[in-house]
Amino acid sequence: MKILFIGSVEFSKKILDEIIKSKNEIVGVIGKKKNNFNSDYFDITRYSKSIGIPSIQSKNINSKNTIDWIKRKNPEIIICIGWSKLLKKKILSLCRFGVIGYHPSDLPKNRGRHPIIWTLALGLKKIGSTFFIMDTKADSGDIISKKLINVSKDDNARKLYNRLIITAKSQIRQILKKLANNTLRRISQKKKPSNFWRKRNELDGQIDWRMSADSIYNLIRALSDPYPGAFFNYSNKKIFVWKSKIVNVDLSNLEPGKILYIKKGKPIIKCGDRALKLENYTPNIKFKNNNYL
Repeated sequence: MKILFIGSVEFSKKILDEIIKSKNEIVGVIGKKKNNFNSDYFDITRYSKSIGIPSIQSKNINSKNTIDWIKRKNPEIIICIGWSKLLKKKILSLCRFGVIGYHPSDLPKNRGRHPIIWTLALGLKKIGSTFFIMDTKADSGDIISKKLINVSKDDNARKLYNRLIITAKSQIRQILKKLANNTLRRISQKKKPSNFWRKRNELDGQIDWRMSADSIYNLIRALSDPYPGAFFNYSNKKIFVWKSKIVNVDLSNLEPGKILYIKKGKPIIKCGDRALKLENYTPNIKFKNNNYL
């Protein structure tokens, strides 16, 4: 089968590697230049060229130049993983098998932006790994493969990201086999309830110590590597927190944001309820007891 691949993040590269292992022909790869939107950006075009696969960077995936390039490659199917722009009908109708997309959520629930971050920030206990046939709307096409993954309190963004990669690699192997055998099933999302997660901005990552310790803990793990990190301001510096631990204390008479004490160089901060120990943060500065964040 002749496959064209579209992607721009680390996740894309991992799935492309799995497709390369199959007996299918990858006729081309489309990526894009680095931007501020994808903190897990990966230059998939440079990588593809290094292993002999034709590739281009596209500023506008729906442009005539990009569509003409795809047409010249004559793919039977397009696989699009880790692309932030919607594909229009001209691309979606180029191949006889259509375009396969991917979204790490339990579709039709939780369509939209930043699904890994929102899953952890909201403290959800499951996340989906879902492949679907793309249409002109966001994450709304027929589902062709979905697996649910349990999310524990100890999971952070990197752990969950890597587990989703492992699951998605297994799924894409099965999808390619079913396409070859003409046994791929499609399940419509149309009649099922759905919601759309909004795009996050920088302020969504700022810690408000009036929040509960659980909420701050979830925010920190949600924005850990490969994402930009939850942060707060202290001594005119922006401090990024990568790992924390909830401390059970009953100090309801103390204000949120107060540094209660320092333990082995790590500050324990009063939250809206209980407290939080900052175990890993950058830059590595010294905090003072009884100061406020």
